[in-house]
Amino acid sequence: MHWLYLLLAVGALLLAMNASDVWLVMLALLATLGFLALWARGWYLERIGESQRDESTMIDPVELRRLRELAEARRRAAATGASDAEPPQA
Repeated sequence: MHWLYLLLAVGALLLAMNASDVWLVMLALLATLGFLALWARGWYLERIGESQRDESTMIDPVELRRLRELAEARRRAAATGASDAEPPQA
């Protein structure tokens, strides 16, 4: 929804162009600058900021090795359990 800031910036710029008081022109131009900054920040976060990895979800090598060993042990247990469940063929 960062595009709303861009619409507000355009509206504030139109207000600045049509205002007759100097203080209202300055206020509208400051609002335009602020809304443009907020729009740029929102655009940046949507494009680049959210694509960065969250380092807290990364797995260290020791934990990865432990998970691989656990998966291998489960595979072996499933393989031996499946071979035990089959009746011998005559």
